[in-house]
Amino acid sequence: MTATTDGSTGALPPRADSATETDEPLPEAAGTVGIRHAAERAMRRATDFLLAEQDAQGWWKGDLETNVTMDAEDLLLRQFLGIRDERTTQAAALFIRGEQREDGTWATFYGGPGELSTTIEAYVALRLAGDTPDEPHMARASAWVREQGGVAASRVFTRIWLALFGWWKWEDLPELPPELIYFPKWMPLNIYDFGCWARQTIVPLTVVSAKRPVRPAPFPLDELHTDADNPNPAKDLAPVASWDGAFQRLDKALHQFRKVAPRRLRAAAMKAASRWIIERQENDGCWGGIQPPAVYSVIALHLLGYDLEHPVLREGIASLDRFAVWREDGARMIEACQSPVWDTCLATIALADAGVPADHPQLVKAAEWMLGEEINRPGDWSVKRPQLPPGGWAFEFHNDNYPDIDDTAEVVLALRRVKHQDRERLEQAIGRGVRWNLGMQSKNGAWGAFDVDNTSAFPNRLPFCDFGEVIDPPSADVTAHVVEMLAVEGLSHDPRTRRGIEWLLAEQEPDGSWFGRWGVNYVYGTGSVVPALVAAGIPGSHPAIRRAVAWLESVQNDDGGWGEDLRSYKYVQEWSGRGASTASQTAWALLALLAAGESESKAVERGVDFLARTQREDGSWDEPHFTGTGFPWDFSINYHLYRQVFPLTALGRYVNGEPFAGAKGS
Repeated sequence: MTATTDGSTGALPPRADSATETDEPLPEAAGTVGIRHAAERAMRRATDFLLAEQDAQGWWKGDLETNVTMDAEDLLLRQFLGIRDERTTQAAALFIRGEQREDGTWATFYGGPGELSTTIEAYVALRLAGDTPDEPHMARASAWVREQGGVAASRVFTRIWLALFGWWKWEDLPELPPELIYFPKWMPLNIYDFGCWARQTIVPLTVVSAKRPVRPAPFPLDELHTDADNPNPAKDLAPVASWDGAFQRLDKALHQFRKVAPRRLRAAAMKAASRWIIERQENDGCWGGIQPPAVYSVIALHLLGYDLEHPVLREGIASLDRFAVWREDGARMIEACQSPVWDTCLATIALADAGVPADHPQLVKAAEWMLGEEINRPGDWSVKRPQLPPGGWAFEFHNDNYPDIDDTAEVVLALRRVKHQDRERLEQAIGRGVRWNLGMQSKNGAWGAFDVDNTSAFPNRLPFCDFGEVIDPPSADVTAHVVEMLAVEGLSHDPRTRRGIEWLLAEQEPDGSWFGRWGVNYVYGTGSVVPALVAAGIPGSHPAIRRAVAWLESVQNDDGGWGEDLRSYKYVQEWSGRGASTASQTAWALLALLAAGESESKAVERGVDFLARTQREDGSWDEPHFTGTGFPWDFSINYHLYRQVFPLTALGRYVNGEPFAGAKGS
């Protein structure tokens, strides 16, 4: 067993027998003909399954599973607003109980270690549902919380939720002044220094921090403290010359400023924050298409006097119900966000790779829906690119303020695969998307997900920001998708594309892999970058490609698949490319190897065989493991459609060949 630095214990995954428990042993080599036959059969079944999953409007959307903090915070919000009902409470509790581990904890990803803040929030939610502290599952949880340092050791966001009910003191939380809204964009720590997801959360939280509301607590939580009489003992400050020490002292200064802040200035700042929040509410009532900003925006506006029947709040609360997934057993799971645009473009590419005709009615319907989702107005991205015309796509159903670069690149690639009846409309939309993506290139030649040059080192240093990544620097996976799209559009030799390629080559890890920001992890990064470089004209014989191939071959599991645990974000040496084999991660490795010209290699044959063997009879794959990320390590995602679209893409490219081999400009 290998002990991790957070005190949990987990065995490093073996190379052998790491697929699902229902897999049969790897058969004797059946030869290339047998593998190809199995791949064709698996591809046909997967195609039928995916086509059957399309919504009548043309989109696909799989569940987006994260962790139980979403469900716990939803109940706490309803308790705070006085709208919690018994049906919702018990359905949420049923889901939360089902996610608890034997040791009493809750994790943030499948098979991961217990996580303190998640366990605290889940415990409090179950207390709201009527579970008592002396019940065995609750006693195990509270004992573990105390062993880990109690509430005092939890993240700031957890303690904010507790402060709303007097379970924690507001004065013992980092200060977040609403005057932040006035910082000009050239000033450090202005709101546009934060990534869009953090920005949408922090602005309403400045109002909550200023108001410091407390609702009557329905029960005490003494059992979650190591010392109920002194739950937050004073801690020594870090050295003044260190970044941590400097920001700790800044926080102390902000606490003093709170006492002397001019009332009129503070009131005006909160009013400006409320305008900022309301201006960014989407047409369906949500904020940015994601749940956390919606929750905090509702609280902030309610504190500023908006009653629950005000249209802004009424629609905001109603939008939260659309994040709920009701399961057959009566449990209710909350999605952090929804991914229809992402799922639809990936499904379209997968079906096209599998040989579905470009004029197939379902692909045409998908293209029509995607065209209707194009964003044609400026959003927060225009703060740094005021002259750039809009164009592009977001991730969610409704998120006009935050189109993202990754989705835009993949939507363009998907639209290129469809024979739409209105060719001019399609070409114009593609042209706007390409122009917008090029305009969002950062100064280092790469691309982030939502913003340009969102790389300030200061936001992550704030004592308040301990909940995950709060900036949006360029990443290899997003840059690779843009480069691949530009290559397909005949722009391989454009200087902007070449800068992106140079950045990717420089970012390769010494072992031959690439870091994956939005997917787990080095397998995802490598599976994204290699196809992009090849599409852009980098030959399979290039040293960078050969190093990537060698790395992928070295981390292939004995069952023929590939897998990588989220712990690779925290413990790189032990976990890079290591984990139980999954369908999606096996597919990512295969996409890289196939692009590199390895279609006849043993590694590819074994990977294809893994996908064929582990496929269910209905054409789907099972994948409980989390292979996506919101914040690396801190916030993990199981995209339920990944297990379908990526294996189908890989099988299609194995059977039918690389789709962009003749791309313009390559």
